[in-house]
Amino acid sequence: MTLAEAAAQAQQLAEAGDERALADLRREWDEEVESAARDGDYRVRAQAFRAIAQFRYRQKLALLERGLADESPACRGSALVALEALSRDAPGVVNGVRSALHNLVSADPNDAVRRLAALSLKNGSAQRETIVLLSGIAADDEESRDVRESAGKVAAALTKKSRTPR
Repeated sequence: MTLAEAAAQAQQLAEAGDERALADLRREWDEEVESAARDGDYRVRAQAFRAIAQFRYRQKLALLERGLADESPACRGSALVALEALSRDAPGVVNGVRSALHNLVSADPNDAVRRLAALSLKNGSAQRETIVLLSGIAADDEESRDVRESAGKVAAALTKKSRTPR
């Protein structure tokens, strides 16, 4: 079985709620995921970052953080997709890497990575500096339309979240 196949199986187990089988599969593939995330081939690293979310590996957030700084836009994007998926139930995942996400959304040379970074920020807590940053990007005519729209939507969602009583 390949890492991609194991990750797909992990996704199915997680969706079915079979935590015991998922934990067994995590233990079995732990070292392979670690190794793949450090591979010289960006395609293997990108697959490893996606697999982290599929396996629901919350203990591998340091690897995702490494992925956010990867030289390959494909790896940064995969790490962002995984981060977004893992943070849906736990905003602390985004809050822990907020400064890296701010850097990506404001300065990454790849527009797709910038858009994914903005989308990842929506699952974090509604912090003022994030809303201000995203609102500024949304209002900047120099930005691509996709990045502006994503930043604007996330800024609006975070603003609404900040005004909602808990």
